[in-house]
Amino acid sequence: MPQLNPNPWFFIFLFSWLFFLVAMPQKVTSYLFNTNPTPKNTEKPKPEPWNWPWT
Repeated sequence: MPQLNPNPWFFIFLFSWLFFLVAMPQKVTSYLFNTNPTPKNTEKPKPEPWNWPWT
C-alpha cells in the first residue's frame, strides 16, 4: 500500500510548510501598508453660528 509509505509524503508536507513559513510572509507583507497612513487631525472644528435669514 503506497499510502503507508511516508517517505515522499513527509517531504511534500515538510517543503510545503517551509514555503508557507519562509516565502509566504515576505510576499504577503509586501502588499500590506505600502503607503504610510496619515494621522487624522485631532483638533475639532469650531462650529460657526448659523446665519438665520429672518433675524
